[in-house]
Amino acid sequence: MDIIKVLQEELKIGRHQVEAAVKLIDEGNTIPFIARYRKEATGSLDDEILRTLDERLRYLRNLAEKKEQVIASIREQEKLTPELEMQIQEAATLVAVEDLYRPYRPKRRTRATIAQEKGLAPLADVIMLQMTKEPIEKLAREYISEEKGVGSVEDAIAGAKDILAERISDEADYRTYIRNATMNQGTIQSSAKDEKTESVYEMYYQYEESIKKTAGHRVLALNRGEAEKVLTVKIVAPTEQLLRYLEKKVIVNDNPHTTPILKDVAADSYSRLIAPAIEREIRNDMTEKAEDGAIKVFGKNLEQLLMQPPIVGKVVLGWDPAFRTGCKLAVVDETGKVLDTVVIYPTAPQNKVEEAKAVLKKLIKKYNVSLISVGNGTASRESEQVIVELLKEIPEPVQYVIVNEAGASVYSASKLATEEFPQFDVGQRSAASIARRLQDPLAELVKIDPKSIGVGQYQHDMNQKHLGEALQGVVENCVNKVGVDLNTASAPLLEYVSGISKALAKNIVAYREEHGAFRSRNQLLKVAKLGPKAYEQCAGFMRIQGGTNPLDGTSVHPESYEAAGSLLKKLGYDPEEIAAGGLKGIGKKIVDYKKMAQELEIGEITLRDIVKELEKPARDPRDEMPKPILRTDVMEMKDLTPGMVLKGTVRNVIDFGAFVDIGVHQDGLVHISQMTDKFIKHPMEVVSVGDIVEVKVLSVDLAKKRIALTMKL
Repeated sequence: MDIIKVLQEELKIGRHQVEAAVKLIDEGNTIPFIARYRKEATGSLDDEILRTLDERLRYLRNLAEKKEQVIASIREQEKLTPELEMQIQEAATLVAVEDLYRPYRPKRRTRATIAQEKGLAPLADVIMLQMTKEPIEKLAREYISEEKGVGSVEDAIAGAKDILAERISDEADYRTYIRNATMNQGTIQSSAKDEKTESVYEMYYQYEESIKKTAGHRVLALNRGEAEKVLTVKIVAPTEQLLRYLEKKVIVNDNPHTTPILKDVAADSYSRLIAPAIEREIRNDMTEKAEDGAIKVFGKNLEQLLMQPPIVGKVVLGWDPAFRTGCKLAVVDETGKVLDTVVIYPTAPQNKVEEAKAVLKKLIKKYNVSLISVGNGTASRESEQVIVELLKEIPEPVQYVIVNEAGASVYSASKLATEEFPQFDVGQRSAASIARRLQDPLAELVKIDPKSIGVGQYQHDMNQKHLGEALQGVVENCVNKVGVDLNTASAPLLEYVSGISKALAKNIVAYREEHGAFRSRNQLLKVAKLGPKAYEQCAGFMRIQGGTNPLDGTSVHPESYEAAGSLLKKLGYDPEEIAAGGLKGIGKKIVDYKKMAQELEIGEITLRDIVKELEKPARDPRDEMPKPILRTDVMEMKDLTPGMVLKGTVRNVIDFGAFVDIGVHQDGLVHISQMTDKFIKHPMEVVSVGDIVEVKVLSVDLAKKRIALTMKL
């Protein structure tokens, strides 16, 4: 199998691009490094294509290895034919290889192997040949043997039928046909297991849909309902058609002695051996595809959440709302340093509203707080009421934002939070995290396991290893797109930088604490265990402001410093001008990029990237994202009426729609059918997490706490 050709066709890119990417991956380069600094080699493949290529490369290499093992095993049994070897080599999936290997795989003891041990294989051969002119019962008498455990004619025929049933089930072509026919014409059905009590699975109590058309989120819902023992789920195949197919394949002569037996054998082989296995395979395949789709959606949501723009230059009061234990507050300065923490009790059962307001007024005045970041958990709405009342009573211009606090409690109880805030309890840590995730969402959210951030669907039901790897890749891409300040970045943030492991991240922080701020990127080579390869991978993503070399504050890689220096000299710029806000208009001074690249002995794409960076050093891609909605007033669900038009923030995007925060504590659902008049396959074609959208209220169900919204204004 030509792996390069397969990847080229799947990804629809040039062969040279695949070859270059595979070579770079094999050399130990990270995906962010290849995407950013090896564009010349790969023809500017982005990180998304490179990650898909990397994943498929591993699968295809695993497939090639499996083929070698299977061929070697069959050859050892002296059963390998040129035709079979070719079939194995041409198989495109692990399932296809397993099907071909099935007849030769060392078997556990089955009814067929037991029958073979009793010497009944020759009788099975006679039946299969369909040439006998004598009744099978007469031939079967020869195989009766008390010693071998064949006590009667019936026993002998039953054993022969078991052997034939297994042979039929082992035929790769039969299984392929049955699998495809079931996939294309079969349905998935579900029903309530016990009495039909009201539950989230109501729509699945009497449900049937074509396998081909079943959406991923429904597959995952059915799986969960089955796991919770609420639903019974099964695959319904076109059984009659499949039985006729098997009979046609197996019965080649209309022999009155063998035909009835072979009909029984075909039916037994299908119902006992083939159908259950095919059902398992199809359910696994449906689940795998549904999980892949859900992971993709989760990843995209996570990316949008991590790439939300930071709110800089503000002192923020983080508010972790609660009832009985009180609301935990943390005041955080512009750099993220915690200045003060306190607990207030404005909510039930204490209801000390005036006392809480007095504390808040003091904090706002003392620390010049201009923004309050409120977690959206329990007691959020009650806390919001207090804040709005307070804002009307004070002269200071303070605004508030409701932030998604998913994962804050996970972080506050973690070892990392304990190390970061040893003097605080979990509530104070949580309040500090809620404040910081507004100041710099990326730097704060990387401290939390991505699975706990709450922007996915059914994430706890799926393959956790696969999910973890995919989300890790998303966080890695985001961190490296933005870059990190080498002198302020925490160890959890640094460990997502290209080439930096957990241990190296800790070593960088330890070096910084011992020797003071880094003055140049070259100093990284003095960090314990950070060698030339790790330096090559990470250096371009590390920023140093006010260091010895102005280029260290940009994303220009040290390997291009010489070329960048020569470029500045040719165009008459002083490198010190870079730190003063960039060299605006430098790109217009280059008449011929191709010629200039040749003179500097670098690629044209690299030259354009250097120029772009010199024009706007360390530009933050998050600046282009929509800013959060800052509020000064509150609405409740009962204030909503159908037809009301509001602005809201997209909190989560799922297969069937998007949840939008319109400022009433309960997110409203915009169903996929209410997003646009155009046909779309997925809501992500229209919205992303963090988007600010205008919506109209369709209906409000106060009892069920449901809000239906539309974007069709």
